[in-house]
Order: sequence, then structure tokens, then C-alpha cells
Amino acid sequence: MVHRSTHYNMPLEKFGYSTATWRFPTANDFGSEIIPASAREFFIKAFLFNDYWEDIGTIKSFFEANLALTAHPPNFSFYDATKPMYTSPRNLPPTKVDNSKIVDSIVSHGSFLDNCLIEHTVVGIRSRINHNAHVKDTVMLGADYYETDAEVASLLAEGRVPVGIGENTKIRNCIIDKNARIGKNIIISNSEGVQEADRSSEGFYIRSGITIILKNSTIKDGFVI
Repeated sequence: MVHRSTHYNMPLEKFGYSTATWRFPTANDFGSEIIPASAREFFIKAFLFNDYWEDIGTIKSFFEANLALTAHPPNFSFYDATKPMYTSPRNLPPTKVDNSKIVDSIVSHGSFLDNCLIEHTVVGIRSRINHNAHVKDTVMLGADYYETDAEVASLLAEGRVPVGIGENTKIRNCIIDKNARIGKNIIISNSEGVQEADRSSEGFYIRSGITIILKNSTIKDGFVI
């Protein structure tokens, strides 16, 4: 992995993305695969980089880097006018917050928070967090689409689970991938401190003690992790 204090530099005309994919087609990581292999064939320089850098090559580092953005002050700020951030516009409405408490968190646009408690959490776009839910120490990636109120009501009437987090659900130390459906009265806390588990058939993994709810998965009402 690339150390946060070192940046590897190589002329793009000598070694760009296309060269990397052609020369090392099976490699997945620059720090552990492409750079060591390239050092045997190319002239590589390194220089110290003392600004913000985080390697997010593992579940734990991805989780910690995202939650670190909620710190006061964070190691990296999105709000520095001299260093603007550019991203793809999604043209979503503002987030709607009804009678909820948000503490040390970031909430992305287009979300619905209804009478819930959000602590030390990153809430992604189009997220829906329902009545009396408590989400803490969590990275929630949001959703790719909305469900209408009629669709949500129909799903609930059929005993199915809408996209988002249901009523009275408690979640802690978790990554929730996109479009996850987490029902009512669920507890996700890994209270037993399990470090590694593969329960993809039930919609989740545990890596380094962090529960990961899989993309497009469904966690049914009353489930306990």
C-alpha cells in the first residue's frame, strides 16, 4: 500500500493508466502490485507529500477515513474556497429533516430523516432513515433511486422492506452499501465483537469488526447482527 506521506511520480507519457492495464492486466493495487513491478522496468521517483493523504485500500481504512471527515476540525475540509471540490451534479433537492437530532455527522443531499438520531455518521445521497432509528459510527452510501410514498406503502403492506432504514432500528459501527433495505426493529452492532464473518446469503459481511451491509441486500424486520 502507498504510505500516506509518499507520492509516487511517473511521467504520464511513459506510464499512464492504459500502460498499467496493458502491462499488468491482473494487478488491482498500485502500492502492492503495480509500483513494485514497475520498479523493475521503469525509472520511478518518489517525493514527500505532507498534505492530506489516506490509503483506503482496506475496509477499515475506508471506514475510518470517511468518519474522520466528521471531526472538529477534520484533517481534510470540503469547504476550503481555495481548493474547490469538483463532482458530478445530481440535481437533487435538499435533505428533509423532521424532528431529528444530528451530531458530528455529514448528511448528503436528497435524503429524508424522520424523527431519528444520527451520531458520528456519514449519510449518503437519497438516504431514508425512519422514525426512532438510531445510527452511530456508520458510513451509509445512500441509494441510486427514490421509491415513491405509494411504493413504500405498498411494500410495507406486503410485508416487504423499502430502501433505507426502518423504524426503531439501531445501527452502529457499520458500512451500508447502496440501495440496502434494512427493516424495522433491527439491531446491527456486532455486540459479540466478531472480527471476520461471511454471511452474504443473509446480506452482510463482517470485516475487521465492521459490519458491511451489501448493495441491494435486504435485512428483514427484527434481525439482530
